[in-house]
Amino acid sequence: MFLHPEAQFYLDSLPALSPQEELTFGKDIPQPAAEQSHLAKDQLIAGVPVRIYSPRTLPENELLPALIYFHGGGWSGGNPAMIDGLVRSLVSDLDIIAISVDYRLAPEHPFPAAFEDSLAVCRTVLSGETDLALDPTRVAVAGDSAGGNLAAVMAQQLKSHSPTFAHQVLVYPVSNLTDTNSPSYQKFGEGYYLTAAAMQRYIDQYAGTHDLADPRLSPAFASDLSGLAPATFVLAECDVLAHEGRAYAQALLGAGNSVTLAEFMGQLHAFLNLGTLSTDARAARRFIRAQLEAALISEESYKA
Repeated sequence: MFLHPEAQFYLDSLPALSPQEELTFGKDIPQPAAEQSHLAKDQLIAGVPVRIYSPRTLPENELLPALIYFHGGGWSGGNPAMIDGLVRSLVSDLDIIAISVDYRLAPEHPFPAAFEDSLAVCRTVLSGETDLALDPTRVAVAGDSAGGNLAAVMAQQLKSHSPTFAHQVLVYPVSNLTDTNSPSYQKFGEGYYLTAAAMQRYIDQYAGTHDLADPRLSPAFASDLSGLAPATFVLAECDVLAHEGRAYAQALLGAGNSVTLAEFMGQLHAFLNLGTLSTDARAARRFIRAQLEAALISEESYKA
């Protein structure tokens, strides 16, 4: 399997990572000043810590669309500060409010803690019960890795809520906790940054003895996948999660949902975090940003 030259360089330059260091790979890469178009403020929504990014210049008497973002880290690491640059880049120069959720982490807080925190924030935002000048009819949910899992679950849990999400962005999401022997796990389980052993450890810490086929853990097992928000997927080819990401995208499409998928060949899990160092990361961020702009801001989104 051929790695992207940049991915190979990152892999060759990495020291042997401890389990905790695996969770923070690439998340402290400095971001360019051009991505400082939003002001950040830490507060609570429904009792859950969040970081709010608001445009520096707010339009008068106008409700803005919003993006709710869940960080990755195996449900047991990461926080909004570690993905500050990533979230900023997704809404850079757009009149979109971003909400980065600091959900509780395993193993101290196993399932359903992260699920409950995520649901509380999303339900409160969609119900218009925050002090933010946002339009609850134009809210997208997004996340990467374990955060992509939470975003997918939120889209399912709140699909009958009125209003519901206008879009979902799933970046190499965990969608099936029951299968750590998929073709991707077999091919990329060792030597491609995120190992099969590490992924199994994260699953064990988060899910414990809970039924892994519970759709709140494995969104691929939902009995009805119809009627979900249009979905944008970003996948990395050389990733243990690639197979289940493709399978979940195909399942959503088969259920009649709108699905757009971009897979970055030769890339590793977590490549999106390497914004200033990776051409693919920058391209993926621009792609997501364009998808959000089309879904939340364009004239077509108002007509939907």
